[in-house]
Amino acid sequence: MRFLAPPWCAGCHVPFDYDRGAGALCGTCLADPPLHSGVRAAVAYGDVARTVALRLKYGGRTGFAETVALAMLRLMPDDVDLLVPVPLHRWRIWSRGFNQAALIATRLSAKSGVPANLTSLRRVKATPPLRGLGAKGRARAVSGAFRVAAPSDVRGKAVVLVDDIYTSGATGDGCTRILLRAGASRVTILCWARVLEDAGAD
Repeated sequence: MRFLAPPWCAGCHVPFDYDRGAGALCGTCLADPPLHSGVRAAVAYGDVARTVALRLKYGGRTGFAETVALAMLRLMPDDVDLLVPVPLHRWRIWSRGFNQAALIATRLSAKSGVPANLTSLRRVKATPPLRGLGAKGRARAVSGAFRVAAPSDVRGKAVVLVDDIYTSGATGDGCTRILLRAGASRVTILCWARVLEDAGAD
């Protein structure tokens, strides 16, 4: 399992092959600056990270949320005000029984002392699988899918958006856009594993 560490892009936190200096951006972030304040991932997506994520999501191994949170804790921003998990649509929660991102956020909150709000961000539209869709198709799929229930929950706060796997960024971008529109001062994405190549995540 490959743990991710600096030097990395200041915008998206993709690791660089060599140190380019503080605040350096990759070509993608220079061409199209992200709305979020960085993506922080504990590990690169691979066989071990995939197994952990699948057993947590589909195998009922909810205790893995503790393991994942411990690895993510070292990447928590110092000045964060609120943890918000990426929401699942209610149909997905009914079938799975839980939201794995909410489990991780709860464990992170317990270990860091940063409060977590598990209901402030909601997925109000079921979305199709994003795998195989191009960038525009992914953006269309998540458009209008998220809503902040009470903007006062996030207004003026530095938010950490918690997820298990960061793949294309469409979901994270959609959530970030809505949180900023509701008044969050900034949004940093924190996840267990990040797909660095077109490996495909489940």
